[in-house]
Formats: sequence, C-alpha cells, structure tokens
Amino acid sequence: MISKVLVVDDDIAVREALAQTLELGELSPTAVGSFIEAKDHISDDFAGIILSDIRMPGRDGFHLLEYVQGLDAELPVILLTGEGDIPMAVRAMGQGAFGFLEKPCAPTDLLAVIDRALKTRALVLENRRLKAQLETGDPAARLLFGSSAQAEALRARVRLAAQARTEVLVSGPPGSGVSKVAEVVHLMSRRAKMPFVKRTATGMDGTALGQAFEAAQGGSLFLDDIGTLPAETQFSLLERLEKEDDSVRLIAGSTADLQQAVAEKGMNSDLFYRLQVMPVRIPSLAERPDDIPVLFRHYVAQASEQAGLTPPEITPDVLAGLMAQDWPGNARALMSAAMRFALGLGGPETEDASEELGLAEQMARVEQSLLIAALRRAQGRASEAAKALKLPRKTFYDKLARYGLRPESYR
Repeated sequence: MISKVLVVDDDIAVREALAQTLELGELSPTAVGSFIEAKDHISDDFAGIILSDIRMPGRDGFHLLEYVQGLDAELPVILLTGEGDIPMAVRAMGQGAFGFLEKPCAPTDLLAVIDRALKTRALVLENRRLKAQLETGDPAARLLFGSSAQAEALRARVRLAAQARTEVLVSGPPGSGVSKVAEVVHLMSRRAKMPFVKRTATGMDGTALGQAFEAAQGGSLFLDDIGTLPAETQFSLLERLEKEDDSVRLIAGSTADLQQAVAEKGMNSDLFYRLQVMPVRIPSLAERPDDIPVLFRHYVAQASEQAGLTPPEITPDVLAGLMAQDWPGNARALMSAAMRFALGLGGPETEDASEELGLAEQMARVEQSLLIAALRRAQGRASEAAKALKLPRKTFYDKLARYGLRPESYR
C-alpha cells in the first residue's frame, strides 16, 4: 500500500505537527511551505496524496487544487481550513477536492480521511498499470499478471522462449497455468498467426501424434503432461524432433517432476534433455504472495463482468486473508475463490468448503448466488429482482429470509 503524503502549509508549526501525526500513523509525509515547493513533488504518477491548507500567501490551496486537477484529476487532494467556512467547503468539493477538514482536526479523523484517499490512489495507479499492460500489444504483459520480481522474470523468460527456435518445456505446480503460458509463448513467436494445437500426452499413440503434428502445420503443438506420454510414442516424438523439421514447433507442458521420471525410467532421457534446452518455469503463488491481490482483483473483475454484476469491494482484510493462505491449487484455486466472492458466496476462506458439501448444500449455494446476483443487478429493488427471476414476490421474500439476505444491503 502506498503511504506518501505531500503536506502543504505555510505555517511551519502546523505542517510539522501534521507531519508528526502522519509519521505516528506509519505514513511517509513530505512537508513543504508553498505551492511553488509543492509543484516540484507532483506528477501524474505521484504514488501518494496531497494534504494542503487553503489559506496561504500567494497561490493558495484552491490554486493548488486547480493545478493538480489539470495534471491528474484522479490525484486526491484533501484541503484544510481553520475558518469553518461552509461555502468554501462546498466550493472545494465542487472543484474536485477528495476531502475537506476543519483545523484543528482530531488525528483519528485526519488519518481516516487520508487512509481512504491512499486506498483510492493505490487502486487508480494499479488500474492504470494494468491498462498500460493491456495496451502494450505484448501478450506476456496482457495475459500474465503480477507485479512481483518473479512475475517479471516469468514474462522475460516467456519472451526469450518465444523468440528462440528450439522446443520449449513449460513447467509449474498444479493449477499454475501451464497451458496458458504455453499459448503466450506461441502468441509471441513468429508463428503467432498460425495454429496453436493443444493435446494431452496421456495415452497418445503414434497415430494420434502424427495427426496432432499435421493439425499444427506452420504453428505450435502443445503436448500437456508430457511425462505421461507412452514410451513408444516418446521414441516417435524424438525421431520427429531429430529430423529438424521446422514446420511445427513443440511446446511441452508438465506439472510433474520430469527429472524424477527420467530417473525412474518413466521418461526418455534424450527427449527430456532436448526439451530442457529452453525451460520456462512458472513460480507458485507461495513463491510470489505479492501477486495474489493483483490476480484476485483481476479474477473478481472478470467474474463480475461475465455475471453482469458490479464488482464487490475488496477490503484490506480480504486481501490479508488471501495472502495468509498457501494456495496449493495456485491460480486455478484463486480464480475459483474470486468467482465465489464475486457471486456473493463467501470470502476466500471458503476455498475448499465446496468439497465437503453434499448436493443439497451445493444447490442451495447456487440458489443463493442467483438471488444475490439479481439483487445486485436491480440495485436492491426486490420487486425488480423477483421479476427478473420470474418468481412470485412471496416466494422471493421467503427465499431471501431463508438465506438471511436483505435487499437494502445491495443498494
């Protein structure tokens, strides 16, 4: 979470007191005495917010607000005044101030407003970063989410693998998205406009292998679970690769330990070492917990859009709960939790609860999710929600009572 606060006040005693309050609140204040000084710290990507006095000699807080609005309308500015001027407060809010406080203000009130402003700013900056990724035209940036060093390294490795002309081995723990990463490798390669054919290696015989290569002519063939390819087919695949025929590029995928498979004679060592020329390893979520909030927000937004719902608020407590989990199911499990969260079926702590439920309980959850979705779409108007579900009003209200749902909670 960002913590920078630019404090602007011409009274040195006041700005030092404000800075001290912010430091005690574990924030990072920068205190200046005028608009001229403040201007040097402000940019459209400023990772913080502004707290400014209104009454200052020369260029006052309104001038600062106007300057910030022209530079970045989504940069929160909180204005302070000691005069209790209501018309001034109305004017400030009308011009786009995030908040308005009367001096002297209680530290708890000040920190509460600043906390909301910082969270708003953090969300704005994250959305901009994601939008910038989407607009780069780079599939690795658009499709492989995360801001951690591990995520950056994965994208860099995918770009390198895409440009190489060798076979590629994509590996990672279960649920990490091996198939998706393999497709990104294809999309970033010179074969991007040609077919990307996906097949499971499990039980594949020589005939099926030949058909897969034929379907992928000019493009890429992704063989998932490569370690389960039957021994005879492994020899056939190795023979094809050794012919150095450039008409199809092989991308293999695995969530298993292939070195162990080689040691146990379950995988042809020559095939393994050929694939190892260009390995791409996907880190687990446990290795990059900082990416969990980014991925979860993306999945919630995606699930909400698909369901025609307004995305629910993702509070710091929700994110803290997410990051406290190990996520052995990795991105796939996180995506499932996000979908349930978007549908109102509970927080991330219920990740594995559905596995313990019987059919009746699972059906009840589905019914509850449909009721919640209808209420959200109708913005809490029960009669409209009942009509959308084609239920008599009494039946609809009986069902709401059964699940403890209140229409006003969705307005």
